[in-house]
Amino acid sequence: MAARPTRLILTTLGTVLGIAALVATVGLGQTASGQITQRFDLAAATRVVVQPEEKGGQEGEAATQLPWDAPDRIQRLNGVDAAGTVSTLDVGDDLVRSVAALDGQKDGHALKVMAGSAGLFDAVRAVLRTGRFFDAGHDRRADKVVVLGKHAASRLGVNRVDSQPAVFIGDEPYTVIGILDSVSGRAELNDAVIMPNGTAKTAYDLESPDAVEIRTQVGAAQLIAGQAPIAIQPNDPSTLNVDAPPKQGAVRKGVESDLNALFLLLGAVALLVGGLGIANVTLLSVLERISEIGLRRALGAARRHVAIQFLVESVIVGFLGGLLGTAVGVLLTVGVSWVRDWTPILDNRLAFGSPLLGAFIGLVAGTYPAWKASAIQPITALRGT
Repeated sequence: MAARPTRLILTTLGTVLGIAALVATVGLGQTASGQITQRFDLAAATRVVVQPEEKGGQEGEAATQLPWDAPDRIQRLNGVDAAGTVSTLDVGDDLVRSVAALDGQKDGHALKVMAGSAGLFDAVRAVLRTGRFFDAGHDRRADKVVVLGKHAASRLGVNRVDSQPAVFIGDEPYTVIGILDSVSGRAELNDAVIMPNGTAKTAYDLESPDAVEIRTQVGAAQLIAGQAPIAIQPNDPSTLNVDAPPKQGAVRKGVESDLNALFLLLGAVALLVGGLGIANVTLLSVLERISEIGLRRALGAARRHVAIQFLVESVIVGFLGGLLGTAVGVLLTVGVSWVRDWTPILDNRLAFGSPLLGAFIGLVAGTYPAWKASAIQPITALRGT
């Protein structure tokens, strides 16, 4: 091996790349899964939705009604940051239109019309592009005001509210006081025209809210999911359905499992390539060293001695490749994490076990060439020199 340093380096390089790929891919997979968990979407992790369950056999009809003061009851719970009601209104054949000269659609648009309480926008993490949200005063007075989702505003040709633009739902005018820029909790609001609950009661006879949107503090979603039905319907909480996010532990395990399976597969392919490289070079070495093998056998070396020699060489090559590959993989994981401003995560068992894995690959890859070398007869080897 020392007499052929170039071959040793090239042979070791295959294992280096294989082990480095395994360590780096698994390390980056663990780091990425940890980062995904750390940056788990707060809108999902802190969102709880409560709504009545439907009557059996009557789709769309609720078995019970949510009280209008449900958000107030929910906000008494420790761990709730915001709560608000939301409903989808049945406007019949009424279309939504703005000024025809700006809109270009005289017949209007079939946009979704929704109603909400003043706390809805905070509960769904809504962000304004311009204007303002309606408040409890608008709700109490049943003011004819609306907030437009960004897509609804785009379709209606409304992009500013300083001139108090109006939209018509059917033949009724409503003043636009705000336009949403984004919504994290309920994306359908981006495509809707949203009015206060009080206005919806007067205009469309809204009897009760469809659902209560709740935004909790981080880590409190599961607790609030259990307490919310009791706070809203203390006499019969079983009539309410609660949609809560899964525990982060389950999310973490699922992400880690999927990513690790993918990266382990990629690392295994790289290791296979490295092992085949060792086997190929070792087999070529056997063919080139037939005279050496014959001479050793003629001087009394047994078949096992020749086999052990080539196996040891393969194991050393694999171990060196595993050692260098582990170092490269760890450095690559740390380097990518540093560039991305992540916290590197790497299983110690993988870091310390990879050199041994490289030695094992060398052992497996060198088995056939070693057997091939041990099977060479001395007289055959000496005749070929």
